[in-house]
Amino acid sequence: MLAGWFTYRPAGSTENKNSKTPMSQTYNFAALPRQNSTRQTWRRNQNTVKFKSGISLGPISHTVLIAIMLAVLGMIYLTQITKTGTYGYQLNELSFKKEQLASETRDLEVEAAKLQALEKVQQSPVANALTTPAQTDFAHTN
Repeated sequence: MLAGWFTYRPAGSTENKNSKTPMSQTYNFAALPRQNSTRQTWRRNQNTVKFKSGISLGPISHTVLIAIMLAVLGMIYLTQITKTGTYGYQLNELSFKKEQLASETRDLEVEAAKLQALEKVQQSPVANALTTPAQTDFAHTN
């Protein structure tokens, strides 16, 4: 092995020291921070590699990107508000139609009750016992 490199094998592994299997992990000591260093210490669950992007944007580019994101969010907000407004109009139309149908139903119920009452009166024994007058005279006043 090279100086500065270390291969870790879990306890109880029976593999050959020269073989590279998924059970072994290789670390470069030069890439890892030293413990007890004055600048940086290596702790658990800490990233040991820093990523630096090759792309850097200027302040004008950042301003343009933020403006575009705000415009997109504004458009999404406006579409949502428009949808709720449309649903409000549809709801008002349907409730108006419901009130009209309820009024028409009440009118038809009243008319049906009147027709049933007239049939009952005509078929009653009192109405059948009535006779038609032979002659009717009207008094004329001049």
